[in-house]
Amino acid sequence: MNLEPIKFLLVDDTAQNLVALEALLRRDGLEILTARSGFEALELLLVHDVALAFLDVQMPGMDGFELAELMRGTERTKHVPIIFVTAGGRDAERVFQGYESGAVDFLHKPIDPRVLRSKADVFFELSKQRRDCTHALRLNEMFVGILGHDLRTPLSAIQTGTEILEQLVTDDDQLGILRRMFVSGHRMNEMIEQLLDLTRARLAGGLGFARGRKPVDVCELVQRAVDELRTTHSQRDVRVEAYGDANTAGDPDRLVQALSNLIGNAIQHGRADGPIAIRVFDDGHQIAVEIRNRGLIPAELLPVLFDPFRGREHGPSRANSRGLGLGLYIAQQIAQAHGGTVAVASSEETDTVFTLRLPRVSSDHPRTEPEPRPRSVLIVDDDEATRESLREAFAGEGYDAGTAADGRAALDLLLHGRAKPDLVILDMVMPILDGAQVYHAMQAVPELARIPVIVSTSDPTRVPPGTILIPKPVKLARLLDTAARLIRSP
Repeated sequence: MNLEPIKFLLVDDTAQNLVALEALLRRDGLEILTARSGFEALELLLVHDVALAFLDVQMPGMDGFELAELMRGTERTKHVPIIFVTAGGRDAERVFQGYESGAVDFLHKPIDPRVLRSKADVFFELSKQRRDCTHALRLNEMFVGILGHDLRTPLSAIQTGTEILEQLVTDDDQLGILRRMFVSGHRMNEMIEQLLDLTRARLAGGLGFARGRKPVDVCELVQRAVDELRTTHSQRDVRVEAYGDANTAGDPDRLVQALSNLIGNAIQHGRADGPIAIRVFDDGHQIAVEIRNRGLIPAELLPVLFDPFRGREHGPSRANSRGLGLGLYIAQQIAQAHGGTVAVASSEETDTVFTLRLPRVSSDHPRTEPEPRPRSVLIVDDDEATRESLREAFAGEGYDAGTAADGRAALDLLLHGRAKPDLVILDMVMPILDGAQVYHAMQAVPELARIPVIVSTSDPTRVPPGTILIPKPVKLARLLDTAARLIRSP
């Protein structure tokens, strides 16, 4: 896989200084961006992620200190290391001003080339290691996703065989063994699904946690989750109260999954002699679901309770945890995919309360008339998790969703498929043919040139003119809304 070069930014109002600095720093794997003013530098920082910035202190219009303060005040650039370059004297007051503006070092002109290279080497290597680590984590998560996907087929065969044998076996001891095998297989399937959800969250920006949206009553979803959990926890006292309008729009199966994870957590970790109290109520523009159980979460766990693999540490029974510690994390991701939140409070006065909040949709909200024919979309992405999650999301919205894993396969479908899609969603970085090549090929064919194209990428500089940019990580609600508007437009 070809990784993008690491980028350094050089800012100096004198062209000769920029040329000299660039010559000293040039190396393989490094891209150097240059700017002659603070304003030009800010424009570059809007579209490029830089690992280090060299700023000249004395510049007209906006000096280096002012540029540094603006960088520190912007989320995108506040962590970029800054080295000031100055021809001024070694004034301690100005040095302190520079460090207060966010500098990691000062270089005084004339610059010793060895000093410049050694300092740049440190940040180049740090950025390279951070990028390699991120890439390794991504590969690991892709492996987990692929492994989880491939494990489901043999596990399904084992579970089906167990059910068939249960109909044939009459010996009670043998039936007991088969039932334990079936329960264990069910638990394993749940763990695999959690691993796949984790991969969706990490690689696809949460896509797949809201595969379709339709009107739902949260009270009914809560009751459905409670009824499912009662089959395995019949001895626990679970009480449900509901008040007001509890209508929202979302993926009912995913919302039940979030509620089941939260209620199951309360059942597993709450005191066995205490009831689980669930309250659903209309809270202004939101629907709130409060899930209360007796027992406390240690204060040191509250800040990390929703982190992957940490939620299982809630309570004294973690050694008996039935899952992977992903339940609370997945519940949070599902809530966020629906425009909601999950919060927790735990104290002697309140016991432990998890609160799920979702946007409220009035029950008399006007409904969109059904489309006269299925809308169609072609999703082109070389990442399987992203591609399949997008396909599920658009299929859930009523689209006829097709997919392609590379640019050549996409063009083959566009040129020779039975029907042309109403919309193409195009990844930029792909093998064989990249997104830009696919788009330019479409523009050469009149029948394809009229199809709107949404581009998903983390690098806006790659976006061809005439396409619609949706930055990565993709926000599903924004993508679906943009797609609907593009297809409705003439």
